Amino acid sequence: MMKRLRSWSVMLRESVVMALDNIWGSKVRSFLTLLGIMIGVMAVITLITTVSGVSGTIASSFMNMGVGTLTVTVSGSDLKTGMTPENLATIAALEHVDGVVPSVSLNGRVSYGKEVNTGISVSGRNAYYFQINDEMILQGRSLNFIDDDNHSYVCVISQEIVDTFFLGVNPIGETLLISGLPFTIVGRYEEDSGGGIASIFSGSPAVMIPYTTALKVNNSNDVNSFTVYLVDGADSAEAQQEIEAAMDGIFDYEEDCYTIASMETVEETMNTMTSMMSTLLAGIASIALLVGGIGIMNMMLTTVTERTTEIGLKKALGAMPWQIQVQFLIESFLLSIFGGVIGVVLGLLIGAVCMLVISRNYHYMMNCYPDAGGVYAFTKETFGYDYGFLTAWFLALTYLAIFWANATSLPDSPHVAAWNLM
Repeated sequence: MMKRLRSWSVMLRESVVMALDNIWGSKVRSFLTLLGIMIGVMAVITLITTVSGVSGTIASSFMNMGVGTLTVTVSGSDLKTGMTPENLATIAALEHVDGVVPSVSLNGRVSYGKEVNTGISVSGRNAYYFQINDEMILQGRSLNFIDDDNHSYVCVISQEIVDTFFLGVNPIGETLLISGLPFTIVGRYEEDSGGGIASIFSGSPAVMIPYTTALKVNNSNDVNSFTVYLVDGADSAEAQQEIEAAMDGIFDYEEDCYTIASMETVEETMNTMTSMMSTLLAGIASIALLVGGIGIMNMMLTTVTERTTEIGLKKALGAMPWQIQVQFLIESFLLSIFGGVIGVVLGLLIGAVCMLVISRNYHYMMNCYPDAGGVYAFTKETFGYDYGFLTAWFLALTYLAIFWANATSLPDSPHVAAWNLM
């Protein structure tokens, strides 16, 4: 038994050495054969890396802006068109709710001196918004509850307004005309990142004023959009049910008066879309793998045809058909492995470059998938294996099946046997 195992190990070692010699002896042909597998694996890895990295970065940003929040959009009914400040207070008093931030859009031009701009977004917010985003004020003060109660004509501005109207000038204390009404600037804030789901799609406002003042300027008493901030540790589903019950009571249980959106819903939709996109792109890129596999089969067919004399000599010296087949199988297996490894490495490098260029946030992939620079662990977690190495194994097993199917029907003629090897 030991003697047989030793002879098999010697045969396997010599077969590997001969396969490497044959690959090295035909460098150009071997390289062109490897090129198909390299491009196929590289394309799959690069596409999956780029899609997963970008979608992961976007999802992370969404979650940071919407953790612990629910956004309510009110369409109203025939009798009640929106939420009043008293209704908002009812929602804020619920058990799972920490606070409510109304969002009142203001349409009108913004001017300072002789400069006028009609493309600036103005939003009404309350003091609670600045209370939970206490680090966003860079200069001056934020809006407070006194401003809300007194309908004060004060505002806080973003850097966009400073660049537009106040270059080289301290804006604090200056008067900004909004819809023809004078508002005193009391603070400057950094770009809004805590407005919940609504801010993700509508963007950050350039000017914020007390929401009660915004309602007064709009000649309205209705709030049609607000963000609910949940208490720490609150279950989002339970909180949503509690809010729905309160909203039903406010609108006398009429249907289709409001919608509630949570980050879980957005995340599920995004995951479904990105999963479909990744699968589609991987399927398209896999065509290159098929082409690469055909290239290896073509090369092996040519190799066997060119080496009919060698095959005949081996059979004349007593080599069994399966032993000859193993040699060619090892050669095709090594080509597949080399192509797969090089393709994975190139895919990692190109994927990293794509992430740096597209999103500037490739560190997200590194943080989430540190086991192998992002791509290896992602493909392993998603598919249960590494795609590049799986390709090599799959092709090798395919060749094994082809060779083994012909193993029992090899005729004595070396020329005919050479053809049957494939």
